[in-house]
Amino acid sequence: MKLNLSTENLARAVSPSPKTRSGSGSAMRHEPASAPVPDQGSTMKAIVQERYGAPQRVLKLEEIDRPSVGDDDVLIRVRATSVNTPDWITVAGVPYILRLKFGLRKPPTPVRGTDIAGVVEAVGKNVTDLQPGDEVFGSSWADTLATPGTFAEFTVAPASKLIKKPVRLTFEEAAASVMSGLTALIAIRDVGKVGPGTRVLINGASGGVGTLAVQIAKALGAEVTGVCSTRNLELVRSLGADHVIDYTEEDFTRGEQRYDVILDNVMNHPSSATAQVLTPNGMLIPNSIGNTGGFFAGLPRAARAAMMGRGSTDVQFVTCVVNRENLDALATLLESGDVNVVIDKVYPLSEAGNAVAHMLGHHAIGKVVITV
Repeated sequence: MKLNLSTENLARAVSPSPKTRSGSGSAMRHEPASAPVPDQGSTMKAIVQERYGAPQRVLKLEEIDRPSVGDDDVLIRVRATSVNTPDWITVAGVPYILRLKFGLRKPPTPVRGTDIAGVVEAVGKNVTDLQPGDEVFGSSWADTLATPGTFAEFTVAPASKLIKKPVRLTFEEAAASVMSGLTALIAIRDVGKVGPGTRVLINGASGGVGTLAVQIAKALGAEVTGVCSTRNLELVRSLGADHVIDYTEEDFTRGEQRYDVILDNVMNHPSSATAQVLTPNGMLIPNSIGNTGGFFAGLPRAARAAMMGRGSTDVQFVTCVVNRENLDALATLLESGDVNVVIDKVYPLSEAGNAVAHMLGHHAIGKVVITV
């Protein structure tokens, strides 16, 4: 796949316009009276988490009430969603220490998932730029677990976290792009400030964030090195990587090449070792909690990376910010065809447990999608 992002599209992605694809600004406004919220007592099918544990055991398809719709919210008939790291962490309840914050026996809300691609069913009274029938994508992501999940027939999200779905994208592609795409975009564009000639290494280049980060970095003019396993070398090359490293044959932390930005989606090396291959002014961006096992899992390694950031090493973390400006920038890249979503496997809603288990195995290539 050759990346050839036009100057116009690149400018739009790097400096998103305040006018959003969902029709804010001077776009035609729709009267909220034309979009009444349906009976809140109606039900839906959803995947419910009963407790922490193996996904196939603790995730069950059940009939539950639809989520309520606030004044600034949109009720969406979900067509597709995808599995992200917070989903398998919450299902498995690992690292165990996180249960002290989110619940010792189970999380506070029963439905997982945050990525959304679907059709507007109804809108709250303050929402004037979306209406029933609009195809949208976005996220219900927040810093708390107390939000409606998306492994369900219907979900609710703030209108500010949704835009109209690009026609070019399928619902599956749109859903798969949200959290991973925004994380990659923010890491590369905003945190790393990658531009022409920047030497970027992406560890975990064949994963959900990695596949998108490789393409976004190339679109911004970087010289990209991707680290992955033997079976994924050709995939990462096809995404535009200038160099690929097979981690089963070579340890990049012992190589002679130096990098301006390292996005570490795996953290399978001590951060001190990874930092050794940075340029003098280089930046390390940790983006993983490491292995799933143990009381702390990879949290100590992340903590050590944070401590390094207080010294001479520039260590920065990524915060996934879901808003219309970032969604528009992501949509511009996807709509151009120069950045594409890699989907490993698609599961029906009834097999959501298998979908989460697939992600939990840490061998997914790109994204794992759930269709509804």
